[in-house]
Amino acid sequence: IAKLFAPSVQYWANDILNWSELYDVDVQLMATIMQIESCGHPTVVSPAGAQGLFQVMPLHFEDGEDMLDPETNAKRGGIYLNYCYTATNGDIGLTFACYNGGPSVIGRPINTWADETQDYYHWGIEIFADAIANRHHSDTLDMWLMAGGNQLCTNATTALQTNSP
Repeated sequence: IAKLFAPSVQYWANDILNWSELYDVDVQLMATIMQIESCGHPTVVSPAGAQGLFQVMPLHFEDGEDMLDPETNAKRGGIYLNYCYTATNGDIGLTFACYNGGPSVIGRPINTWADETQDYYHWGIEIFADAIANRHHSDTLDMWLMAGGNQLCTNATTALQTNSP
């Protein structure tokens, strides 16, 4: 994966490579999703109920699955990410919007999306573009970190140091 991702995402680099192959998702796309969603924190839970590395909503899991298990979370996140990519005919921006806001955003104008989904779209496409270009630094990622991502990454680093999966 590109060197621009946070160390707590780099921690998962080999896994991201494997998951991207397994779920037929571009490796940089999968890494970008992890960066924005959890910054590599395997047990983070959002106020909306999204869980784990890829912040997958409970409705995507089968009964009895451990939503915070990295492999299970990557499976459900990877399957959904592949679905969004396919549903958008490979439009990366719409793939990010679908992943965040659900498939109903695909056919709607961006100004009708939730603010969070609009932000996610912009952060995602620019960080992904920097990753695809194999940049070692991303100004957009820096802006994302300053907009609140720093705390997420700090929590991820602490979680990985204290509870290495």
